[in-house]
Amino acid sequence: MNDFSPALYEVLYVSTLATDQPLSVVAEIAGRARIANAQLEITGLLIFDGQRFCQQLEGPKKQVLKLIERIRNDPRHTNVEVIHHGPLAGRRFQHFSLAFSTVEDEDALARMEQLDGSAALAAFENVCEELEL
Repeated sequence: MNDFSPALYEVLYVSTLATDQPLSVVAEIAGRARIANAQLEITGLLIFDGQRFCQQLEGPKKQVLKLIERIRNDPRHTNVEVIHHGPLAGRRFQHFSLAFSTVEDEDALARMEQLDGSAALAAFENVCEELEL
């Protein structure tokens, strides 16, 4: 990834694993996303709490917006809710096409789901501080 790519954009969303999906699909989602994201110059973090996803995507605006639309249409996710989006000064996760982590606090993503904008971003950053990435 070069430093001369188009202006960075980020999207932070939460969603729920569809009830008909086995937990094993989470590893499949993460594995395929790592490959696709690298090709699209998208980096980010996917957090899973056993039921909910929280994902931060960052990269060129056009690619990030296309990806969030694909996620919205993915039947493995329900209740996809964008809780923050906007320009990004610099990548948070430049070393990961997709970092993946589970979260110990099973209510952290449920609380984040109730927020939006800068409050959602602050909650995400707090969760990130607790993760060992």
